[in-house]
Amino acid sequence: QVQLVESGGGLVQPGGSLRLSCAASGSFTSIGTMAWYRQVPGKQRQLVATITSDATTSYADSVKGRFTVSRDNAKNTVYLEMSILKSEDTAVYYCNAIVARLFGTRWFNYWGQGTQVTVSS
Repeated sequence: QVQLVESGGGLVQPGGSLRLSCAASGSFTSIGTMAWYRQVPGKQRQLVATITSDATTSYADSVKGRFTVSRDNAKNTVYLEMSILKSEDTAVYYCNAIVARLFGTRWFNYWGQGTQVTVSS
């Protein structure tokens, strides 16, 4: 199996910064695209940022210029650096990864358990 474990969430004041991490572990051949999503109660999960295996990134318009996604392939870890945080960034943030298993013959989609980010004074 494959596990994605997020860390780094918490309470931060508006204008502040926070860094999320997500480490993948378990049995797999390689990791493809990794992504961060967020969700608030009563709303659909929203894509925040993606990063491919060759480090090509993309962002939701609402976070462009404020959030940065990166990855360390040696550590099977993806990061989300969040700055100039706003109250509307408050959500549960989920890590997502497309992972190759079965000697690289099949790709599977995995989710982390989520980490709460609260932006409030």
